[in-house]
Amino acid sequence: MAPQPSCFSTRVEGGVAVLTFDAPGEPVNTLSPEVGDQFEVELRKVELDAAAKAVVFVSGKKDSFVAGAKIDFLSTVKTAAEGADISRRAQQGFDRLDGYPKPVVAAIHGACLGGGLEWVLACDYRIASDSPKTSLGLPETQLGLIPGAGGTQRLPALVGAQEALDLILTGKALKAKKALKLGVVDEVVPAPILLEVARRRAAELAAGELKPVRLRGLPRAAATGKGLGDILRGLADRQAWAELALEENPLGRKVLFDQAKKQLLKKTRGKYPAQEKALEVIRFGLEKGQKAGLEAEAKAFGELVVSDVSRRLVEIFHATTALKKDNGTADPLVKARPVKKVAILGGGLMGGGIAYVTAATWGVPSRIKERDDESAARALKHVRGLFDERTRRRSMTAREADAAMALVTATTDYSGFKTADLVVEAVFEDLKLKRQLLAEVEKVVRPDCIFASNTSSLPITQIAEASRRPETVIGMHYFSPVNKMPLLEIITHKGTADWVTATCVEAGKKQGKTVIVVNDGVGFYTSRILAPYLNEAAYLMGEGAGLAEIDQAMVEFGFPVGPVTLLDEVGIDVAAKVGKIMHEAFGDRLAAPETTAKLVADGRLGRKAKKGFYTYDGKTKQVDETVYALLPHGKDRKRVDAAEVAERCVLPFVNEAIRCLGEGVLRSARDGDIGAIFGLGFPPFLGGPFRYADSVGPAKLLERMEQYRKKHGARFEPAPRLVELAKSGKRFHG
Repeated sequence: MAPQPSCFSTRVEGGVAVLTFDAPGEPVNTLSPEVGDQFEVELRKVELDAAAKAVVFVSGKKDSFVAGAKIDFLSTVKTAAEGADISRRAQQGFDRLDGYPKPVVAAIHGACLGGGLEWVLACDYRIASDSPKTSLGLPETQLGLIPGAGGTQRLPALVGAQEALDLILTGKALKAKKALKLGVVDEVVPAPILLEVARRRAAELAAGELKPVRLRGLPRAAATGKGLGDILRGLADRQAWAELALEENPLGRKVLFDQAKKQLLKKTRGKYPAQEKALEVIRFGLEKGQKAGLEAEAKAFGELVVSDVSRRLVEIFHATTALKKDNGTADPLVKARPVKKVAILGGGLMGGGIAYVTAATWGVPSRIKERDDESAARALKHVRGLFDERTRRRSMTAREADAAMALVTATTDYSGFKTADLVVEAVFEDLKLKRQLLAEVEKVVRPDCIFASNTSSLPITQIAEASRRPETVIGMHYFSPVNKMPLLEIITHKGTADWVTATCVEAGKKQGKTVIVVNDGVGFYTSRILAPYLNEAAYLMGEGAGLAEIDQAMVEFGFPVGPVTLLDEVGIDVAAKVGKIMHEAFGDRLAAPETTAKLVADGRLGRKAKKGFYTYDGKTKQVDETVYALLPHGKDRKRVDAAEVAERCVLPFVNEAIRCLGEGVLRSARDGDIGAIFGLGFPPFLGGPFRYADSVGPAKLLERMEQYRKKHGARFEPAPRLVELAKSGKRFHG
């Protein structure tokens, strides 16, 4: 077998060796043991080259530095011992770099994540470009892992335990300026001069002219000319001193880590072991030293890489990666058409949110149509508020926000619609109104303009009946709030043209969304599987279960919020309206209890009306005790088993997802898992409803459904596909 071409090349100029990492034939650089071996070979060459006094480490990719470990490789690990050995090998490689006899400068442009950041942490000096494409972070916990190449030890040593915990436990990425402020990098420069400055700094380090000053958890000085005394005298904020003192003594460390664990468990409920392991390993290293910390890191990494939670999270990663390459049709050769302008009907929370992501993430102009000047002004104010929030969080400069906001305009007529390539209708759920707007729009737009309805339940086929060009009609179901919710559910009817589907899929990706494509039907996929989940919560209320107890049971199961809270957020009236549509379409299986109508009649519409299941007039979230007067059993609430609550809510949810797959609403189990996780908050550590069904086993799942059907009737009628798989012994995922 011919040897693999090397990922590295080196050139020496002016006493500085520029070592370039450029994986052949790959869009980004990733790490594997083979890459580590090749890097070691290159380092040896440079070490023996007398002409090279220092090294600059740079990426050969256009807008990416090192994206982390090769996930496919990690998926092949079979045992914890094997995983630990891989971690130790990576640690040894970076230890070698850390102790390299010649100074090494990392010139970072683009994504520097996971093992990529661990790599540069072992370098002597780090310079990042100021490009918005440059980001640095350790996202391993998002895959159910911890940094396994020294990151849990080097990052705390560099920036302090508190900052390191925040970065590692959340997995968030830093922009270059924030990384500079925390001390993750030593310098930030414009991208065009990154290599030039890096070479200069490497030469200065080799000559002893540059001596970086770094104080863990405190402000830094590097090439600024400031000395230690300048830094200490310039400290106006005592917080950094307090943080440093806290982690430097045993009692302070105990307080710091105990509080961190308390806050962590509040968020994870103990469902995500990687974060807890990271906390333990960081603490162990601070108390026992780096060598012991590295060994603890390797063992923990090995245990986690073969854990069920990590397997599920990695599967989600692979699924979302595959969706990025999917055009949403059966023909991968279908191309999306260019979209240079988006028009939006309705500028409320949904319409304004769609305009925002179109401008902020995609950079395409959008034109909002509202019914009057006051509504148009309100729509623009809403979009402006979303940009202001970004500037307050410093994720966007005021100049960038102003430039993006200039792409959003509003009108009270159809002016500007003639040049639109895509019209997104975002008015309330009324079939007659949606058909009317479709007919009006087609009179003013080009024949090839796409009309997309942001409906959450009305069949696209019925909306398209009002069209002269039904092949251009499609559904684009966004989730609220649009600026935060990651999923976009695209709905095609039988007449939708493939190029229309591909164009809308591409548009959704450019808006920053994870996109799934489903076939038409009442409720599509997400609204349809949510209906039985919310219905069952309502039945439990009617049986006397406490509202907070129902929510608590589902949060403990792994959902971000419980179904009672969700009803308040969605709007009890909206849920009632959608529930009626579902009941008419699917019969008693999706019938909601009568109590929902009573709540709406009492004006309990949820958070938007500040009147629902919970109170909204104080700082503390509490059940509104007066709501019990509208429920069976009144205030006489009974204790219910949390496991039974969770099972009764989750099984109909999963069962309906299986029905959607069997009926062809879903294209694949993969899409069903992603839609439930990204759109409805199904626990990621369980992998989605189909991965969950596989882990329980279809036969066991069927048995539980049958038991509940005997007790509660049609709501628990098993899906035909579930019965089929239970008999065959097969799984939803091969």
